[in-house]
Amino acid sequence: MRVLLVSANTHTQPYPVYPLGLDYVAGAIAERHPVCIVDMNVQEDGKSLAKAIEGFGPEVIGLSIRNVDTTDITHPDGFFSKYKGLVGAIRAQTAVPLVLGGSGFAIFPEPMMSELGADYGIIGEGERLSLLLDALERREDVPPIPGIVTQRSAAVVPPPWSGKITRRFDACLPHVAFYLKRGGMLNLQTKRGCGFHCIYCTYPLIEGRSLRLFDPEEVGQTARELQEAGARYIFVTDAAFNSSGFHSLAVAKAFKKAGVSIPWGAFFAPVSMDRDYFRILADAGLRHAEFGSESLSDPVLKAYRKPFRAENVFEAHTAAVEAGLHVAHYFLFGGPGENSDTVNETLERIEQLAKCALFLFCGMRIYPQTELNNLSRHERQVDDTRNLLEPVFYHSSRIESEEILARVRQQANGRSNWLIGDGGEPAAHILSRMHARGHSGPLWEYLIR
Repeated sequence: MRVLLVSANTHTQPYPVYPLGLDYVAGAIAERHPVCIVDMNVQEDGKSLAKAIEGFGPEVIGLSIRNVDTTDITHPDGFFSKYKGLVGAIRAQTAVPLVLGGSGFAIFPEPMMSELGADYGIIGEGERLSLLLDALERREDVPPIPGIVTQRSAAVVPPPWSGKITRRFDACLPHVAFYLKRGGMLNLQTKRGCGFHCIYCTYPLIEGRSLRLFDPEEVGQTARELQEAGARYIFVTDAAFNSSGFHSLAVAKAFKKAGVSIPWGAFFAPVSMDRDYFRILADAGLRHAEFGSESLSDPVLKAYRKPFRAENVFEAHTAAVEAGLHVAHYFLFGGPGENSDTVNETLERIEQLAKCALFLFCGMRIYPQTELNNLSRHERQVDDTRNLLEPVFYHSSRIESEEILARVRQQANGRSNWLIGDGGEPAAHILSRMHARGHSGPLWEYLIR
């Protein structure tokens, strides 16, 4: 069957993100099914999707929905209306089966199936599309398949994908050139799953809790392939690159063995690691370490169910800086346990984090099937009548969101390395100009003074 895969994401702040998931979906089906990929970020004439439908003649269309909003209380922009418009444009041109997937869909399967009028949906990993295509080819009613939903079936979170995981990267596709021209950043995955239990996290819905480690040698070869395709920077998309310390070190070793010479970055949990851990990674090309630190108040970290405390954040920060890395911390104010004293404690202690960029989010987004959602229901902040598709944020009973934002802005005091949220349009505009001038990577290190 001819399958058209569409990346619906057009959010480019602070920079456009390569649609890695579709490479894996294509890898799962391309041996038996012709595949065409359309990235809605690459719509310079606004007609690429229509041309692909007309020229390729798909028998099935898979629509990948990466995110549903900005998750930023200072810019609470929801994307669902854009997705409705996109589905409307597809339906105006063809009536072939429409399959929804992606991380955003996995969080909101039932309302999206209903509102978008899709034929099928895939909760969790998109490789399950191969099972759906097999059933459609047999021209029979689709049997119950874990993770596959219809308008009539219940949305049940499936176990992690147990089949083969293969990335199909084609450097000749137009959307690859789009990202190479805008920062030269391509993405890489080294594992799936996350064993942490953060109160707000949706990763268990998307990838599961059990870690599934990719073969380091294969990861290294993929990184080399991206480099040879023209990538000037690689970002590792794992929930936390160091959630398996031994595996992350093996990947770094594989990078060196494969001859990867371009810089790379990753997201880390500031948990206790060996003292030389970041030096080893830096020697293998790591340049940017982004920490999900969230707070520097231990009661708040405990309420967030973080696997670390403030002391660990400072230890990880020092180790990364001493290894010569560019360091950034993400903080998330306003969740359970937050009050005026904890906000002040975090802001005061942040001043001790030298030589880093700070991304300060003042509001915790509520998503279905998370512990935060359960708590919000218990506190009667949300109920069954509340539509969580549009941005909804948790509100601590002990401090107003407006007060938090005011305190953070006051402390930031216009300093370039203190960004409220992701920096919004001004930061995105600056990054876009720097990328156009040939700079590569996330570039937030230029904000550090």
